[in-house]
Amino acid sequence: GAIAGIAAVPAAALMAKDAGAAALQPLSETDPTAKSLAYVTDASKVNAKANPNYKPGQKCSNCVQYSGKPGAADGPCTIFPGKTVKAAGWCKVWMLKPGAKLG
Repeated sequence: GAIAGIAAVPAAALMAKDAGAAALQPLSETDPTAKSLAYVTDASKVNAKANPNYKPGQKCSNCVQYSGKPGAADGPCTIFPGKTVKAAGWCKVWMLKPGAKLG
């Protein structure tokens, strides 16, 4: 009985973590914070003239702020708490994740 109880604790923690992730809402480009940081859901649509720091290949999935799983379509971002951003998106706070490459 004790072993089954111990095994149930990690499973319960994983389920709680998944439930928390499900509670995140997708970030809208019309969100005031998103607008102030020029967030777009598709980095290929960044206005390069308005955002001179943008370089092709920069996207949320290779940004240090992004914590989504590799290959996922979206994930959490530390800049937008409680929201998910598109892995293919971009904003002005973008910074290359250590070990990542542009592209």
